[in-house]
Amino acid sequence: MTQKVTSQLGRSQPPSVTVQAIPGYPAKALIDASRDADLVVVGSRGAGGFARLLVGSVSSQVVQHAHCPVVVVPSEK
Repeated sequence: MTQKVTSQLGRSQPPSVTVQAIPGYPAKALIDASRDADLVVVGSRGAGGFARLLVGSVSSQVVQHAHCPVVVVPSEK
Protein backbone atom coordinates (compact mmCIF):
# COMPACT_ATOMS: atom_id res chain seq x y z
CA MET A 1 0.00 0.00 0.00
CA THR A 2 2.86 2.38 0.82
CA GLN A 3 4.49 1.77 -2.56
CA LYS A 4 1.19 2.39 -4.33
CA VAL A 5 0.71 5.76 -2.61
CA THR A 6 4.29 6.96 -2.95
CA SER A 7 4.44 5.95 -6.63
CA GLN A 8 1.58 8.38 -7.32
CA LEU A 9 3.46 11.33 -5.81
CA GLY A 10 5.85 11.78 -8.74
CA ARG A 11 8.40 14.51 -8.00
CA SER A 12 6.66 15.31 -4.71
CA GLN A 13 7.82 12.01 -3.26
CA PRO A 14 9.42 12.38 0.20
CA PRO A 15 13.06 11.30 0.59
CA SER A 16 11.98 8.45 2.89
CA VAL A 17 8.88 6.83 4.30
CA THR A 18 8.94 4.56 7.36
CA VAL A 19 6.21 1.97 7.82
CA GLN A 20 5.90 0.08 11.10
CA ALA A 21 3.37 -2.33 12.59
CA ILE A 22 3.13 -1.64 16.33
CA PRO A 23 0.91 -3.59 18.73
CA GLY A 24 -1.16 -1.78 21.35
CA TYR A 25 -3.69 1.00 21.50
CA PRO A 26 -3.56 2.99 18.24
CA ALA A 27 -3.68 6.48 19.77
CA LYS A 28 -0.97 5.72 22.35
CA ALA A 29 1.24 4.04 19.75
CA LEU A 30 0.95 7.01 17.38
CA ILE A 31 1.56 9.56 20.15
CA ASP A 32 4.62 7.62 21.34
CA ALA A 33 5.91 7.36 17.75
CA SER A 34 5.43 11.10 17.28
CA ARG A 35 8.33 11.77 19.67
CA ASP A 36 10.79 10.75 16.94
CA ALA A 37 8.72 11.79 13.92
CA ASP A 38 8.76 14.89 11.74
CA LEU A 39 5.08 14.47 10.87
CA VAL A 40 2.21 12.12 11.71
CA VAL A 41 -0.53 11.55 9.14
CA VAL A 42 -3.82 10.04 10.27
CA GLY A 43 -7.15 9.51 8.59
CA SER A 44 -10.44 10.96 9.73
CA ARG A 45 -13.57 8.98 10.20
CA GLY A 46 -17.15 10.01 9.62
CA ALA A 47 -20.39 8.31 8.75
CA GLY A 48 -21.66 11.12 6.56
CA GLY A 49 -23.55 14.35 6.97
CA PHE A 50 -22.53 16.21 10.14
CA ALA A 51 -20.33 13.31 11.28
CA ARG A 52 -18.13 13.91 8.22
CA LEU A 53 -16.98 17.15 9.87
CA LEU A 54 -15.69 15.25 12.90
CA VAL A 55 -12.54 13.24 13.39
CA GLY A 56 -12.48 9.88 15.07
CA SER A 57 -11.36 9.37 18.65
CA VAL A 58 -7.87 8.16 17.67
CA SER A 59 -7.27 11.11 15.33
CA SER A 60 -8.56 13.51 17.96
CA GLN A 61 -6.24 12.13 20.64
CA VAL A 62 -3.24 12.20 18.31
CA VAL A 63 -3.94 15.80 17.27
CA GLN A 64 -4.20 16.86 20.92
CA HIS A 65 -1.17 15.00 22.30
CA ALA A 66 1.37 14.43 19.52
CA HIS A 67 4.91 15.75 19.88
CA CYS A 68 5.11 16.86 16.24
CA PRO A 69 2.75 18.29 13.62
CA VAL A 70 -0.24 16.13 12.64
CA VAL A 71 -2.14 16.07 9.36
CA VAL A 72 -5.67 14.64 9.36
CA VAL A 73 -6.69 13.38 5.92
CA PRO A 74 -10.44 13.14 5.32
CA SER A 75 -11.80 9.89 3.94
CA GLU A 76 -13.08 9.76 0.37
CA LYS A 77 -16.81 9.11 0.74
